[in-house]
Amino acid sequence: MDEQTAMILALDLANRGLYTTTPNPRVGCVLLKQGQLVGQGWHERAGQAHAEVNALREAGQQARGATAYVSLEPCSHQGKTGPCCEALIQAGVVKVVVAMQDPNPLVAGQGLQRLREAGIEVEVGLMNAQAQALNLGFISRMRRARPWVRVKVAASLDGKTALLNGQSQWITGPEARADTHHWRARACAILTGIGTVNADDPQLNVRAVHTTRQPFRVVVDSHLRILPKAQLLAEGTWVVSAIQDAVKMKTLEARGAKVWCIPNKHGQVDLEGLMIHLAAAGVNELHVEAGAQLNGALLAAGLIDELLIYWAPTVIGHKAQGMFDFPELTVLSNQHRFKRVEFSAVGEDIRIVLRRAAV
Repeated sequence: MDEQTAMILALDLANRGLYTTTPNPRVGCVLLKQGQLVGQGWHERAGQAHAEVNALREAGQQARGATAYVSLEPCSHQGKTGPCCEALIQAGVVKVVVAMQDPNPLVAGQGLQRLREAGIEVEVGLMNAQAQALNLGFISRMRRARPWVRVKVAASLDGKTALLNGQSQWITGPEARADTHHWRARACAILTGIGTVNADDPQLNVRAVHTTRQPFRVVVDSHLRILPKAQLLAEGTWVVSAIQDAVKMKTLEARGAKVWCIPNKHGQVDLEGLMIHLAAAGVNELHVEAGAQLNGALLAAGLIDELLIYWAPTVIGHKAQGMFDFPELTVLSNQHRFKRVEFSAVGEDIRIVLRRAAV
């Protein structure tokens, strides 16, 4: 097995933790000795063994003299588990090839330095772009102190998401709706607005794919208009308001929800402040399924990193509801521009992934 193949395998292993590692990054590790695979592992869940430790366990004594291929710099600090760089040193690994340096300030090159100090050869950068794509949310939280924000929209050919009366079920087909659950499952939290909750009473959980973890649900509700009978109110739901109302807050908390008050000067939820709170709570990827008003507010605030659009081959008319509601632009130079990442068919619909910029 060559180096490129080994790192591809390490990234594939890391991807097995796509739904479960939060708030930790997704990491895979492969051990080669004389070109032969002797150990492999990935990080599955926070608090459990890291990828390097799992690979070393599988390799046993075969790890001595081996080369480790890791999708992310081995950690150098004591957290819920011990430092992985020390485990690699003690196992007798002679070379470590790392796809990318860890953006976590607690590591950030220190793991690489410790390996080099121990006499281990270190290389960094093999398949760096692929490694970054796997952990966009973790990188964003470490570098910008906010999650990677992905907004999902299901729209007609004329860019409409619902009829004027609010009816939206269903613009896209069953394959697209099932595909959405994969994106929900990889997110740490799902964000929506009070208009969507009161109009549709959604569950906003993962159902179409198997996962052992459900994302938190977050509702932007400036004036606490959410109904206590709403389906998504349960343990693991956060309601974010701009007012303090002890009676309403107590009612919601009795349903298991947490209520945060994060107001801005206009009496609405401070969206930038919300992102800081979510990052502090360990949210790497934030998946948004909301209406035009919240989508537009996020866009105007410059908080959308990625658009996930399911484009249906149908037309429903110019008076129907659109994707984004934000102040009218008067010059085209102020338009919100994204770059295409993916364009693929999902059933009868088209899935488009667009990004504003890398972290």
